[in-house]
Amino acid sequence: MPVSSDKEKALSVKMLKLGVAESDFEESFIRSSGPGGQKVNKSSSCVYLVHIPTGLSVKCQKERSQSLNRFLARRLLLNKIELRQKGFIAQEKEKLEKIRRQKRKRSKRAKEKILTAKHQQAEKKIHRGKVVIDD
Repeated sequence: MPVSSDKEKALSVKMLKLGVAESDFEESFIRSSGPGGQKVNKSSSCVYLVHIPTGLSVKCQKERSQSLNRFLARRLLLNKIELRQKGFIAQEKEKLEKIRRQKRKRSKRAKEKILTAKHQQAEKKIHRGKVVIDD
């Protein structure tokens, strides 16, 4: 069951978009484990793929076919790389936004709201006390 040409094209487009070249991958084949019988035990259909610049690795043995596992491993690895790239960017934006919020001055109304909430909490605490039961 070969991979369709449309899926291959989509994979190559994604590689270009992420700036990943085929030469960045280190690929090795090992014997799969688990169900699959004699086919799995004799042939090396499990694909171990490493992206050298980032050090991310993927091991794929979902299918009995080596070519299909190669495609799936590449797709998984590209997803990992994409998450890593986008995750760092989003994390940096989040840090900057947090600092911006911390430095921003509060409005007069917000200060009053915080103070009233503090006073209400203080009142609650004052009313808390030991319960005395008279017989």
